[in-house]
Amino acid sequence: MSSYDDSRTADEQDPEAGSPARVGTVVWGLTVVALAALIIISRLGIVALNGTYVLIGLMIGAGAALIVGGLVSARRRDNKSTTGKS
Repeated sequence: MSSYDDSRTADEQDPEAGSPARVGTVVWGLTVVALAALIIISRLGIVALNGTYVLIGLMIGAGAALIVGGLVSARRRDNKSTTGKS
């Protein structure tokens, strides 16, 4: 039997606890992980990579993901703020 009691009301809850991760943080985190993976693959000799093309591809992908993520986030925010009253 547990003696833990989390009977705080919704007003006492931390408002930041349930907030989702920001789009920019996720995109740049994935970009860094992808770059690290490409460096490891290149150093192992599995594939020969041209650094310029890799960076261009990563920046295009990160930029597109930031734009799409921002648009989705703005649309979701707009949908939540509607109360149905005019």
